This record gives sequence, C-alpha cells and structure tokens, in this order.
Amino acid sequence: MLVSKKSRQQLRFANIVFVVLFLAAIGLLQWLSRDYHLEFDWTQNNRHSLSEASLAILNTLDKPITIHAYASVRAGQRKEISDLIDRYRRYKPNIELEFIDPDKEPEKVRQNNIQIDGEILLRYGDARETITEITEESLTNALTRLGHRGERWLVFLGGHGERSPDSQRNFDVSTWANQLSKRGFNTRVLQLAETPQIPQNTTALVIASPRTNLLEGEVNTIMEFAEAGGNILWLADPGGLHGLEPLAEFLGIEFYKGTIIDPLSQTLTGSASLILVANYNNHDIVKSFRNMTMFPNAAGLQFNESADWKHAVFLDTRESAWIETGKLEGDIAFEKGKDIAGPINLGLTLTREIESKAEQRVVVVGDGDFLSDTFVGNGGNIDLGLSIMNWVSRDDDYVSIPVRTAVDQGLNLSSTAQASIVGIFLLGLPITLIAAGVFIWLKRRKR
Repeated sequence: MLVSKKSRQQLRFANIVFVVLFLAAIGLLQWLSRDYHLEFDWTQNNRHSLSEASLAILNTLDKPITIHAYASVRAGQRKEISDLIDRYRRYKPNIELEFIDPDKEPEKVRQNNIQIDGEILLRYGDARETITEITEESLTNALTRLGHRGERWLVFLGGHGERSPDSQRNFDVSTWANQLSKRGFNTRVLQLAETPQIPQNTTALVIASPRTNLLEGEVNTIMEFAEAGGNILWLADPGGLHGLEPLAEFLGIEFYKGTIIDPLSQTLTGSASLILVANYNNHDIVKSFRNMTMFPNAAGLQFNESADWKHAVFLDTRESAWIETGKLEGDIAFEKGKDIAGPINLGLTLTREIESKAEQRVVVVGDGDFLSDTFVGNGGNIDLGLSIMNWVSRDDDYVSIPVRTAVDQGLNLSSTAQASIVGIFLLGLPITLIAAGVFIWLKRRKR
C-alpha cells in the first residue's frame, strides 16, 4: 500500500485528535471525581455505610454540628476520625470538622477539659458532648444525647422486689438501663419508705414488676403523682397487683387472672407461655418495627372505657392464644367457659389532656421479663423498650429509632473452614509453587 503525503497528513491529524480527546477525557474524569462522588458499599453487612439508627438520628438534627477532634499528628488517628465523620457528612453536609493538635494548643485542651489524645468534642446549639471511641456507635449515641432537650430522669420504684436498673441479676433490667443512659436518660431507684415523695423533675415513673405489697402511703404517693399528670411505665406480671389496684382503677385497666398461652409460639420456642409477637398495630411506638419480640409469662389487659383517658393497643397476641386460668402443668388446652380466648391485649397506651400541662402518657405492659437481662437481647426486645420509653417521655422524634448502630464485623469460621484455609494457603499453595519451580528447573536443565 502506497502512503501518500495526503494520507500521511490525515493519519497525523487523526493522532493529534486522539491525543486531544484522550487528554480532555482524563481532565473531565478528574473534574468529575473532585466535584462528584459515587461510592458503592458491597460488603455483606454494609459495614462502610451508616446504619439505620444513625440515619434516623441525623434526620432529627436540623442545626449545624461542630466537631473538634483533639488528635495530634503523631498519634495517627486523624484519618480514622476523618473517614468516620465523612460518612455522616454524606447525609448531613452541615457538619464542620476541625482538628486541634493538643501538643500545640494546650490552652484549648485545658479549657474544654480534654483528657486523652484523640478525644472528640461535639457541639450542637448550646449542648456539647465528648467521646473517646472512634466508632459509629459512640458517635451516634452522642448525637442522640445532643438532640435531646434538658435532663430526663427515669425514677424506678424500689423496695418491693422490683426489677432494678442498677443490679445485674437475670431478673433485673441493667442492660436496658445502660442503653437508656447512652441515649441521655438518667436513672435512679426511689424507695418511698425512705423518701415519701416523687421528685418534681421526674420524666417518668417506672413500676417494674413489684413482688411484695406496697404500703398504703406509698400507693397514695403514686396516685398523687398520676393524678397530677405524671408519666408512667408499668411493667406488670401475672400473679396480682400487690396493692396497686387503685392505680389500675384510676387508669381504667383490668388485668386478667392467669397467663397468656400460644400454641403457635410453642412450636418455635418449646414453651407455650413464651409469646412471640411479629405483627404490630399502627401505633407510633411500633409503627416501623420489623423484628420479632418475645414475652415470657405475660398477663392479659383490658381497658374499661373512660371519659378521661384515650387508649390504644400497641401489642396483642394471635387469635390462637388464650389466657390459661389453671395451672401450667401437663398438657395445656383451651377450656371454653373457663379460659379467655384471644386475641389478648398485651400492651396498652393511655393519654389524657391536662390543663396548663403537656399531654400525660402511660404505658402498661403485661410482662416485665421481656426487658430483663435474660430476655432483652432477644429479637427486637431492647428496641421496643427504648421506643416505649421515648414515647412515654414525649420524645417523639426518637420513637422507633433502632438500638444497634455498629454492624457485626467479626468473622466466625467453623473448624472445617479454618482447616481448609490453612491447608490451601499455608500448605497447598506453597507446595504447588515449589513443585512447579522444581519441574521447570529440571526441564530446562535437560536442554
């Protein structure tokens, strides 16, 4: 093929055009990568993306957030902090991050009472929080506390064998109380026999399954608190009200005698009295619930119509359940005319308007075990416990926000999988490479 002067010029021109277009494409890609970011998280648990809980918290914060990270250059924590904050910035751009070197600015360290290198100070409006762990869970919990207004005190009734937020027995509720504390709630146990008055700054009174009878004066104090518009969470169990009958009458609540039984739950749990709830009513407490909750040894509730209270059922059982009025022994079967057929109300909310006061809220649940340290980790129990408390305390923006913010980053392998990895990568692959090398060496030697 003859190459003419004209064809040579055309080829040269085509090469120049190609180079110009190629450089233009490179420049365009660089501009796009600077101003536009597109990321994909293909990890199994989306561990590099914010959890549902973190996103829900960010949606409640409408003001800018200022973050001061007191991290020295030598500590090597700045990139880790920056990567974590950037994940929040994708959803809330008005987060300002500033790094402060404690070695160079000791006055700011003393002024803000910074204790360790790597501590992070967050400001939201007039509120402030500090964290020392560079994790999504600790940062989201701090943002949750920042979003709340003022102190919130939960007073747990004590002195009658109630479930305690401070003890760690299986019967108690310390795990739930710890999660409440992380989200800005303060808890204390009040024994009315020693302090016969409920503090005025009480956000909600928690009556967690008393096991002995209350004194008449103690009941009167609780009644005064309820009649004055105090918020209450009442966790009851089968076996009597232990002197709280006046409170039940005031609220218009009737507790059925006996224990709820569900044969369908028995096929899954092995216990007829361990109730599983997977479908929820349309109430703010459970409107976004997807997880199953578990209620062992629960009592049924009924609301008697009252002109003062508005009620709603947010937890109930299947139609196959019933209230067993006899002993839970041997083969348990529904006895018509003796037992109470389902569906059975398991959780009720009560509200009423009081002049010159905010809406009074009461939640009554026919089971306290679901929040005990034994069962609170099952299914969505702890999420339900926090959602209930946020609703009772009138913190509606935080109702139904899930608890877990940190995804499971552990890798659990069976002994067979571990042996396979060792065999393939530590033994099989090196031996194969050595054998291949020896084979090639011998073959070349024979030439």
